[in-house]
Amino acid sequence: MSKGDNETTARTKLLELLGTEEGEFGPNLFVSHHKEELGSDYWKGAFGEVDPKPETIVEGLVLVSSWDSEDDGNIDTYDFSLPEGVTDYLLSVRFVGDEVSEVSMES
Repeated sequence: MSKGDNETTARTKLLELLGTEEGEFGPNLFVSHHKEELGSDYWKGAFGEVDPKPETIVEGLVLVSSWDSEDDGNIDTYDFSLPEGVTDYLLSVRFVGDEVSEVSMES
């Protein structure tokens, strides 16, 4: 699978986990934390509405880095965050082979 395919898979996984128990410490926490912390001006400017839906926020995440955690030449970790660099928090999606192995919120 190519890097672009894994990025697409990572984004799909974030949306699948949103609102589920499995997503509690990943996309759910990321969205709820930032909705509380960032003002309506940010949301309006970055997402076009003052109170975007969680799905809209996850769909609007930007890829800030992708890297090889095993030093084997295969990109296996994708880090996403909010546009405009407004937070140090990331949603990190890790792969083993072509399968998502972990999703977590990190700083």
